[in-house]
Amino acid sequence: MGEVERGEPAARVVVMYYCRNGHETGHNLATDALIPAEWDCPRCGKPAGLDKKSPPMPIKNEPYKTHLAYVNERRTDAEAEKILVEALAELRGEL
Repeated sequence: MGEVERGEPAARVVVMYYCRNGHETGHNLATDALIPAEWDCPRCGKPAGLDKKSPPMPIKNEPYKTHLAYVNERRTDAEAEKILVEALAELRGEL
């Protein structure tokens, strides 16, 4: 299947993206396409933007938290002790 059967290719424009590590990446996009403000840098994986003088800051990822860490954020040790005493009393049939 040649170009005749496929029709004319879309008009293209090269859009340059710049990351904080100084990498420059050019992407061929259709002229009528919506041009994204950010693109992941293919060299380092950090976000790259359209402005060479002010590339976007990397996203700060929160560290993984266990279920216990979330529980500790919601309750003090005294509250947890009270809940434990009530649960044990219920299991023993004291309530």
